[in-house]
Amino acid sequence: MSVNFRTARAEDVPLIVAMIADDPIAAARQGAYGDEHRAAFEVIDADPNNELIVAELDGEVVGTMQLTYIPGISRRGALRMQIEAVRIDSALRGRGLGRQMMEWAVERGRARGCALVQLTTDKARKDAHRFYDSLGFVASHEGYKLALS
Repeated sequence: MSVNFRTARAEDVPLIVAMIADDPIAAARQGAYGDEHRAAFEVIDADPNNELIVAELDGEVVGTMQLTYIPGISRRGALRMQIEAVRIDSALRGRGLGRQMMEWAVERGRARGCALVQLTTDKARKDAHRFYDSLGFVASHEGYKLALS
């Protein structure tokens, strides 16, 4: 299965929102596509340190992820890439598309000069944990979040 990866366009955002919401954990916090998603896309699209990526199969958007490049002082001034909101269309999961997408993302980070790729995943996502382990990611840190709204 050959997948094409590209930067998302404004017309992709409703599909991206639907993919993110198509999951019991995210559904309650995602909401339907609206003005806040359009505004967020505009900010992401204008920021050279952010990329909203879609995966296409036969011209159809079937996956998404956001890549954020974070400059830092730690690790001798290393640039790191944060991967967020990784989703594959639920009808296509288990066919290797997620693996292709993550391998592409890692190479993208390498090409940008990143020394480290990091991501977080909900503790309840046991299948995702196995998937990331199989890609060589290591659960080396404990993550914390504080909701501000």
